[in-house]
Formats: sequence, structure tokens, C-alpha cells
Amino acid sequence: MKVEKEHLKKMFPNLARELEGREHTTSITSIRSNLQAEEGASSERFSSYMPDVIDFLRRCDNDQQAEEIINYLENRGELDGQYARKLRSQLKERGVRSFGSRKEEDYYSKQGDL
Repeated sequence: MKVEKEHLKKMFPNLARELEGREHTTSITSIRSNLQAEEGASSERFSSYMPDVIDFLRRCDNDQQAEEIINYLENRGELDGQYARKLRSQLKERGVRSFGSRKEEDYYSKQGDL
């Protein structure tokens, strides 16, 4: 559909002004020529990252799940008793969200794309 410029200006003056102006433009400075190589590079951000107890707690939906994570890691010897008690105390006093916002599914692959 072809619309004359003057007709567009009369019908939609703000839109015409935005289209003619350069205030809200974004320049593209690069392109992806090899998609597979670029995908591999973006996921390298977390390639050697090992999640810790806080990362696991941030995936919990509620305090009960967080308590199970703490117990599990303590029983496996991945948390010492003193640190586990500190985490339980924080969990009891302030709840699971005191460890940070919830990490959703595919958190690391989404963050790797930044």
C-alpha cells in the first residue's frame, strides 16, 4: 500500500516526525557470519563455572525446597555444618528469596547470550 508523504503527515503527524527524524535510531556494528561459532563463543561465559549452594537455593520455589537442598549438600559433605546452620538461620528468618531472585529454567544459557 503506497501512501503519499503529505497524506501521511496529515493523518499521522507524530509518526511522520519519528520516521523522518534520527532521534531513536540504532546502528548495527557487526553481523554473524558463522552462527555455530558465535553460539559457542556466547556460551563460554559459564563453561568452567561451578554452581554453589546459593545458585541451587535461587532455583527453589519455596523454603521447604531450600531446606532440602541445604540438607542434601550437608549430608554429601559439600557444606560444612557451621555454614549449613547459617544458611538455615537465614532461610528461617528471611525466606528463600533472601538468597537472591529466582533463577528460571535455562538461566545460564540465556545469560551466556549476553
